[in-house]
Amino acid sequence: MQLGLILCLVLLSPPAATLHRHRSHETKKRVKELPSTAATVAPGTNGFAFDLYRALAAAAPNQNIFFSPLSISTTLAMISLGARSNTKAQILQGLRLNLQEGTEEELHNAFQQLLRELGRPRDDLQLNLGNALFISPTVHIQDSFLSAVRTLYLADTVPTNFGDPAGAQKQINDYVAKQTQGKIVDLVKDLDSTEVMVMVNYIFFKAQWETSFNYRNTLEQDFHVTSETAVRVPMMRREDWYYYLLDQNLSCKVVAVPYQGNATALFILPNEGTMGQVENGLHERILRKWFKTFIKRQLELYLPKFSIEGSYQLEKILPKLGISDVFTSQADLSGLTNHSNIQVSEMVHKAVVEVDESGTKAAAATGAIFAFRSARVGPLRVVFDRPFLMLIVENTENILFLGRVTHPRGGDSS
Repeated sequence: MQLGLILCLVLLSPPAATLHRHRSHETKKRVKELPSTAATVAPGTNGFAFDLYRALAAAAPNQNIFFSPLSISTTLAMISLGARSNTKAQILQGLRLNLQEGTEEELHNAFQQLLRELGRPRDDLQLNLGNALFISPTVHIQDSFLSAVRTLYLADTVPTNFGDPAGAQKQINDYVAKQTQGKIVDLVKDLDSTEVMVMVNYIFFKAQWETSFNYRNTLEQDFHVTSETAVRVPMMRREDWYYYLLDQNLSCKVVAVPYQGNATALFILPNEGTMGQVENGLHERILRKWFKTFIKRQLELYLPKFSIEGSYQLEKILPKLGISDVFTSQADLSGLTNHSNIQVSEMVHKAVVEVDESGTKAAAATGAIFAFRSARVGPLRVVFDRPFLMLIVENTENILFLGRVTHPRGGDSS
């Protein structure tokens, strides 16, 4: 018998229709302060985010990439509660935990606190993150595991009759549709009676820019997918004060664009021919350094409207990070069930992002040497007209989403 599949779902909805018009006659003297309060961060997870990004990038050169490292690491941490021996060790090491320091308890406690913090109601943005386990009553799940996922990961546990695959499929899809405000329907397909559990993680993010772009300033311009290929895209433009830095070590520019609420989008523009250098240099220490070294700078910012999605079979990617046994007959999930022949057969991750004049959902990160410019100098022109990276970060610490935009219209350049 197998643990049928683990679904890791990400949905970023289209931004709200209500727009705040940019007041072009008003000179912006300041930019919203970036959040400075202490944030809860699960240990090691930002390092895992960049490791996973590099694995996905290597598997899909010249293609768009978009995923939620927070969603995936949450799912893996939940699985680790039921894993034992080498299966557990691989997951925790893949999550960048030093097992000699006894940080496993710290990891689960941090996720519990983070889920509570992110789940609190807020007026300025929507962020809904949660977990659910759909479990066959014919398979005994350890009480200790169920108690832990309910307490630490705030997971719903739902009895499900997988002997009726069509009924189980409808039950799961109806739940997901409700949690994502009807944006995701028919998520689960092709269930059969051999499945015994489906684990769902969902994240719903919807936010408006602190100051929206004016639709009237959006014009069709070339986006250089490669040095030989360009496509026409709607290019947004706004002159304003932003947090900005020039990272000379990584050969890239970084612009921070705040949302209403404690979320910030980072847009990273590598110099010509340096995408690989930037990707290889991404590290959690660089992300922290960026937020310490940003300067306020008047920019004439050009950013394409884009809509991309990512769909990944993580059972094929995570072994590259050393997480492999859980997907094979070597899996030890004896902390989850007393059945010895259960493994994770499939782990699916889906993500969607749309960016326009009013708001977003998306992600990206990197290094730290900045160039200061006098405020008396005219605005610096920064044009995102070639492949770039994007991050959505909550409270400057938690990477909600991470991606690479190679083709704003959702294609690839291969």
